[in-house]
Amino acid sequence: MSEVTAEMIARGRFADGGGEQRRLRANGLREARESLTSARAGDGVHDLALLRLHAEGRKAALLPQALLCLAIAAMTHLWLPPLLVAVWFGVQSCAALLAHWEALRLLRLEKSRIGPRGWRARFILAEAANGVGWGLFAVLMIGVADPWATTYVMVVLMLASAFHTVVAALLPAAVHAALAPMALGLLFYMRPTSFYGPVAPMTLLALGALLCFVALARRIYFGQLDSLAFQAEKDHAIGELEQAKAISDEARRRAEEASLAKSRFLATMSHELRTPLNAILGFSEVMEAELFGRHAVEVYRDYSRDIHSSGAHLLTLINEILDLSRVEAGRYELREEAVLLSGIVEDCRRLLDLRAGKRGVIMDEIVEPDMPRIWADERALRQIALNLLTNAIKFTPQGGKVQIKIGWTLAGGQYFAIKDNGPGIPEDEIPVILSSFGRGSMAQKNADEGAGLGLPIVKALVELHGGVFNLRSKLREGTEAIVVFPPERVMNALPHLDPDAPEPRKSIRRRLPRNAA
Repeated sequence: MSEVTAEMIARGRFADGGGEQRRLRANGLREARESLTSARAGDGVHDLALLRLHAEGRKAALLPQALLCLAIAAMTHLWLPPLLVAVWFGVQSCAALLAHWEALRLLRLEKSRIGPRGWRARFILAEAANGVGWGLFAVLMIGVADPWATTYVMVVLMLASAFHTVVAALLPAAVHAALAPMALGLLFYMRPTSFYGPVAPMTLLALGALLCFVALARRIYFGQLDSLAFQAEKDHAIGELEQAKAISDEARRRAEEASLAKSRFLATMSHELRTPLNAILGFSEVMEAELFGRHAVEVYRDYSRDIHSSGAHLLTLINEILDLSRVEAGRYELREEAVLLSGIVEDCRRLLDLRAGKRGVIMDEIVEPDMPRIWADERALRQIALNLLTNAIKFTPQGGKVQIKIGWTLAGGQYFAIKDNGPGIPEDEIPVILSSFGRGSMAQKNADEGAGLGLPIVKALVELHGGVFNLRSKLREGTEAIVVFPPERVMNALPHLDPDAPEPRKSIRRRLPRNAA
């Protein structure tokens, strides 16, 4: 068993190597859960994500803002002196660079070192500085006598408001800080005209547009929050799936190690047990046959017979355990060839004639004629038939009857069924006896020999052939075991005949006389 332990230790070390990945997945899962429980406006993972998104947007907005300011400075040169235009352009450029610089600083920091409240205040102040620059533009344009100047100022302020609404929408307070100086500058610019003529409606329209920009920014903000919540839910689901997969992989690894250890143990113990068993069976048989002389005490021969029968039973049990373990591990190799199902069942019946005769059990056999061969493992078929016939004889009372049927299925496959008139099995016990080492109450009550492996082996071997095994039973009426092989295994199979055909197929009945005990 040292090899098994070494392999298991090696696998365990390999599995521990993925501990870092499991910790990373757990951290991601924890962050996703925190983001799901964080409030919309509170300090949480959402606030940090919004700050980083705002910083990325601010970083990308530097070039468009610079081009917009250059275009406005070039147009404003038509109404204002170059010095004033240069002063305004410098103030506005410094405000834009301040916002850009703060965005770069935040993006360079690790998430754990970012304080949402402090950085939110910095971005609000940076946007307020940009708003002051645009408000200063309106103040500088006061006193220009050109009637087109008013329209120009309002267009510039609307463009600036729309720009900062889009850039700072993820921080509603920053949008307010940017638009408030623009609104004040607009009111201050319109004040000297005393609101005569169309000036008052234009001013109200401009202020209404600024309020619309504020509402638009809030919609963008809450829409982004919903998107982040959806992303967090998706990350949470992915994390849960990864965690479940990791648990499943770990369970599978342990199951494989346990299966490997079991297989190695069974292989080792079968060798260790079969070697002394062969000696026990051989010497007990020699002693029972008295090959080297008669026993001085006659009872020694009975003891030898008991030793031989017990050893044979133990050897059968070991073989059954090994067969079942190979089937469960998927290592049972079928040696398929063309075999005659009726011939195999007939041979197995002949082998058990003596046992049936001792119990006074009558066996009937009904075989449909002209049954073609099937492609199957002959050894597996013999084991199936022997196990089912042995169970039927064992649980059939003295003078009972066992019926064997071999024929076609409606789908074109072949089947054989073994039915007895024994005490039957309760329906709730059928799943128990089909499980490994499962025994029904009748077997335990009568203390019948067996480890509860016969039917599980039958079921496993039938399923290896792609067939179906059914067990039907009623109390005090008997039990019927049905083995069905699919049409794919029938060689040159003929279709099932129409029951209305003029010459229905006949059945051959063989009735065996009751043998004396």
